[in-house]
Amino acid sequence: MSTPGPLFRPFDKLVKISIGDKEFEVPEGNMLLRGFQYLSPEDVSYGRFCWNEECQYCRVNFNLGPDTLDRVALSCKLMVQDGMRVTEVAQELRYCLRKLGMNVKVKDAKP
Repeated sequence: MSTPGPLFRPFDKLVKISIGDKEFEVPEGNMLLRGFQYLSPEDVSYGRFCWNEECQYCRVNFNLGPDTLDRVALSCKLMVQDGMRVTEVAQELRYCLRKLGMNVKVKDAKP
């Protein structure tokens, strides 16, 4: 039987992102969904999401600062960046991140 690898890619520092109206720090060089797992490891379980773009449960709207446009992405494929601002999350993600107490819009289920 094989041993699973580490949950997070190696990182030297944490980068600041905001989700709704709150700021958090997550490991650099990792996908945003891994960052969500870092923030709420008990609630963002590996089995809840497909991690390969099929389920769409991890869809987010984000931007890279005040003067940038919102973009749509799947957090399982989106690398975190310092200053990233998540403005909307899919309902599944909002439920998983509920203990963080953030105020973020729920993304419409349609892709």
